[in-house]
Amino acid sequence: MSPLTVYWQPGCTSCLKTREFLRAHGIDFESVNVREDPQAMARLAALGARSVPVVVSGDAFVYGQDLATVARFVGVAVEPARLEVPVLVARLLALLDTTAALAGQLSPEALGEKLPGRERTQLGLAYHVAQVVVGFLDAALGGRLTYEHFERTPPGHVTTAANVEQLIRSVSQALAVWWGANQSRLPTTLDTYYGHQPTHAVLERTTWHVAQHARQLERLLVLRGVRPRPGLDPALLAGLPLPEHVWDAEVPLA
Repeated sequence: MSPLTVYWQPGCTSCLKTREFLRAHGIDFESVNVREDPQAMARLAALGARSVPVVVSGDAFVYGQDLATVARFVGVAVEPARLEVPVLVARLLALLDTTAALAGQLSPEALGEKLPGRERTQLGLAYHVAQVVVGFLDAALGGRLTYEHFERTPPGHVTTAANVEQLIRSVSQALAVWWGANQSRLPTTLDTYYGHQPTHAVLERTTWHVAQHARQLERLLVLRGVRPRPGLDPALLAGLPLPEHVWDAEVPLA
């Protein structure tokens, strides 16, 4: 195999997990932060990739959203053990409720502050959590989970912590309604920007995606001297394939 390159951006949950996975298996790679390399996305586009994380070897590449795919690409044998679908849905609902409460505690001063290495603000991070689940629901209802779901920024009517808390809670309610109506007839696969994927895998990805951002919101509150209420229950994280770190080591949070 040709030398590996991982294209990533700060704050991206799959980007962090992919690099941690490769390092844990002793696999060397070049690390390219697309926010710092102005030509990086053009190089990815030439290969046919439109988002990150991407693991590249020569002219071949895979997206990093699914670690089993990355493992096959680099020749590592893994047997992922996923929580059952009902457990994942229950976790996701609980994580959304906790994230809504955490978002509601962001101060007006904090809302406009940018995240390390990104243009995304703290308000944008909380809004992003809602869009992660909106993307899953769109796909589960017959549409497509697009990368654009994850790039959306808060619209003009979402400007306060109370606004984004209410939005996250409304998405949680929509998820509960969907689950109540469809749990006995889930689609086998979902259409996503990284290909058709098993519904179980996309649900797991959605759940730990939200969980990682909940960890980040909790850390942001603590750094401002705010005691999160409620704190993030470790039981909600157990069994999820979360990154070891909350933030990228390459872009430390002050």
